Amino acid sequence: MRIGILGAGKIGRTLGDMLESVPGITATTMTDTAPSPGVVRVDAARESEVAPFVGAHDAVVSALPFHLNKSVAALCAAKGRSYFDFTEDTETTSFIQSIAAPHTGATFVPQCGLAPGAINIFGADLVGRFDSVKALEMRVGALPASTTNQMAYYLSWSSAGLINEYLQPCDALHRGEPIKTLPLDGVEQIVLDGVTYEAFNTSGGVATMCETYAGKIQYLSYKTMRYPGHRDHMRFVIEDLGLGERPDLLTEIFDRAVPLTTQDVVLLYANATGAIDGKLHQRSVFKKVRGGDIKGYTAIQATTAAGMAAVIELWAAGRLSRGFVRQEEIRLADFLGTTWGGLVYA
Repeated sequence: MRIGILGAGKIGRTLGDMLESVPGITATTMTDTAPSPGVVRVDAARESEVAPFVGAHDAVVSALPFHLNKSVAALCAAKGRSYFDFTEDTETTSFIQSIAAPHTGATFVPQCGLAPGAINIFGADLVGRFDSVKALEMRVGALPASTTNQMAYYLSWSSAGLINEYLQPCDALHRGEPIKTLPLDGVEQIVLDGVTYEAFNTSGGVATMCETYAGKIQYLSYKTMRYPGHRDHMRFVIEDLGLGERPDLLTEIFDRAVPLTTQDVVLLYANATGAIDGKLHQRSVFKKVRGGDIKGYTAIQATTAAGMAAVIELWAAGRLSRGFVRQEEIRLADFLGTTWGGLVYA
């Protein structure tokens, strides 16, 4: 199978590296707006350049800013090519779901990666362990290993994606019904492996699970984990200073003023309660990945790219259906049985 990757940023390049060892992948082509060794030039904002690139591959991965994904997905649908992306943007996912017709012979899997992505696969596996489920809580943190600044945060991934999930309404289930919650609300304290974190609502991480589990789970939520104090500083910037109304300016400020780090850590935690043989039980899963643990990749590179590489391996092996595929439809055992899913998440 020939895979085209649009976007040669850190995650795109890591994915390209990982796919070299994935069974069934015969060739991988990476693009950027400027050519470089191993990267061909394609301007992803120009349909005239993207269309022939899509047609030359069996599947395309969008590792682009989320606002470019719709046009790429539409081209894949028109040409009958399979499509994958990392997006946390719920509007983009809804659009992809609307065009992902099985009759094209193609598979469409948005929201791959860490969160959304792996967290939803782990969450769905927990759900399957119960006769009935009362609550599912999914929590993920992509954090610097240490900080000294006031916001208790350094950048380890896209500032545009980070800000988007801080601004958009969030999905949840309350008494079995889908609801919208406010980003940065719902603050709680979590202690994992002896370290205290705060968690709060952010958009995108729940993926399509509210639609899947409406009426089947009473309470379902996704929250981002950060070091204590981060949320208050972000609320001041976004709400009190009004920069939530200027996401472009806020992204520019973050890119200029917030340091990038390669010394990072990723935390994945899911907790479920429900009935087994008539009695209430609790089950949870906790994963911690440090930068450098996996072949020298940063933690966010390893966990995000591995979540995508695992799904592509399942697709190449013919183990995903045609049309739109939800993350929660992917069996955890299959995910962990892949080259990179097993290495990073097992």
